[in-house]
Amino acid sequence: MAVFTPLSDAQVAEFLRRFDVGELVSLTGVAGGTENSTFFVTTDRHELVLTLFEQGEHEELPFFVELLDYLDEHRLPVPGPVHDREGIALHSLAGKPSLLFPRLPGRHPMSPNLAQCRALGDALGRMHTVSQHFPGHRPNPRDLNWLTAMHHRVLGYLSPEDQTLMKDEVEIYQGVFGDAPELPHGALHGDLFRDNTLFEGDRLGGIIDFYNGCTGDLLFDLAIVINDWASGPDGRLDRARHDAIISAYQARRPLTAAEREVWPTMLRMTALRYWLSRLLVVYVDPPAHDLTPHDPAQFHTILTARLNHGALPLPEASDT
Repeated sequence: MAVFTPLSDAQVAEFLRRFDVGELVSLTGVAGGTENSTFFVTTDRHELVLTLFEQGEHEELPFFVELLDYLDEHRLPVPGPVHDREGIALHSLAGKPSLLFPRLPGRHPMSPNLAQCRALGDALGRMHTVSQHFPGHRPNPRDLNWLTAMHHRVLGYLSPEDQTLMKDEVEIYQGVFGDAPELPHGALHGDLFRDNTLFEGDRLGGIIDFYNGCTGDLLFDLAIVINDWASGPDGRLDRARHDAIISAYQARRPLTAAEREVWPTMLRMTALRYWLSRLLVVYVDPPAHDLTPHDPAQFHTILTARLNHGALPLPEASDT
């Protein structure tokens, strides 16, 4: 159970009085998650989600509120935070920063079909189109600068072959992205895995968990999606899923020539980003709570597949 700070019905009922959301009917802790305490809250008027932030940079929470408010205003399928009667969303509960959200419909698609892939690609393309105009700024905390600075910390835990692989890859990324033209920037989700989406059948009910949100290269976000949504167990890309996502995405935001040029390297860099972050959790900086870390081997497999088999050809925007 990912509830690190238990709450009583009385605490939550008192908290809800700040909002125009009705009276508490039931409170349920939510299993899953690795960082925050999450509860489903039912009132006599709404189904809500309450999140207590257990770790991370709390001073960055206003950025997430502003980003979700912005995307919600632009009719993206995101949980816009509930604001209280004074117009304030971010509060404190049980000594922890807290946010209240509407509960979005649907379930995580563990084996997404092509209709779900198209829906996700369409939503991400819409999001990136409007997010280029988002006025907030938070540097990407897992970009190439982070890879360059942090990969040394895990080398001692790797085989000689993997040490060479990681060092060579980071050097290649520095060359490719150092010489590349500036890529389109905007606000990113930063962690858009399947379990951060909710579907009712083929309909996308919502994109959730924006706590890796930041501003940076839009292509970084798309590459994270493709590596998770379109990779098979052996790491190789499934062409049908790949093309469904990217064709729908490009119907909203066609990729630039510069993005197409660096796309294969971006797929590799985002694979290494997760390989490295998971290695750091296993060997260097374990989670504060007693949880099983994600397996780094998954993204080692994906990175190896990208190296051995390359990227699939990108659909042209006119193909949509």
